Amino acid sequence: PRLLSQFFFADERVTRVVAEINGLDAELDPQQYLLLLNQLHLSQAHLLAVLERIMEECIPTQRHSRDYLVKFPEELLVDNLGNHMLFAAECLLAGTFLEMEESDGAQLRPQARNLLCSLELVRTVLREQSLSQPNSYPEPVRAVLIQFDRLFAEFELSYVSSLVAVKSPDEIYRQQEIIVLFCETVERALHLGYLTQEMIDGYEPLLMFTIPRLAIISGLLIYPEGPLSLERSPEEMSRVFSPFYSLLKKIRDLLWVLSAEELCLLERSLCTAE
Repeated sequence: PRLLSQFFFADERVTRVVAEINGLDAELDPQQYLLLLNQLHLSQAHLLAVLERIMEECIPTQRHSRDYLVKFPEELLVDNLGNHMLFAAECLLAGTFLEMEESDGAQLRPQARNLLCSLELVRTVLREQSLSQPNSYPEPVRAVLIQFDRLFAEFELSYVSSLVAVKSPDEIYRQQEIIVLFCETVERALHLGYLTQEMIDGYEPLLMFTIPRLAIISGLLIYPEGPLSLERSPEEMSRVFSPFYSLLKKIRDLLWVLSAEELCLLERSLCTAE
């Protein structure tokens, strides 16, 4: 159950797979080479997962901030992002510039080198600690973990920023406005009886359609100064809604002519229609 013991065996597995890859002629046995590469990917992912748990146990209050993750596109926020960063650093150090311009890759190489050197130092220190005192984390161990955590975060932000357009502070604020709109929409729908708490607690699938529909009406009529404000230009709206600017105007104009009873009937129908 000891994390340092788990790290030792995870590290041994990575070392063994790397040794097998180095001793194999990829041209003579390409299938075995691909199999070993997959094993290396999996073993490195496990190693990083154990290392993450060690840092949470050893330096929980000294972790480098990951607030920058809110700037990343949602499709990048996957469980194996850390392992992808490690692979990217290895490629950069080897002179392979995947998915980016060579000039950008050259600028990132020093960061990649520092990250990989720090990881090797962490592996060495934790192996030694696991064999001597696997129940404690002395200051030298904590220091190398803090350094690795910082270098990893800095490389992750730099690498992703060189590949995709990270969200600006304005876009993040607009996204938060949408979250608030959805929360207020749910609260209003509960108050009016359109939804029940049981539906929410039970993750009723229909809510995936119902809540966004109700939020559009709320954003256009109930909270007209919120993220769906049509007083803004399309460029000032969130990218979630800006492509539908003209359509939203037509919907708003139609909603304006409805009576209170007709609006209530419309909203109730949106809670049941598929």
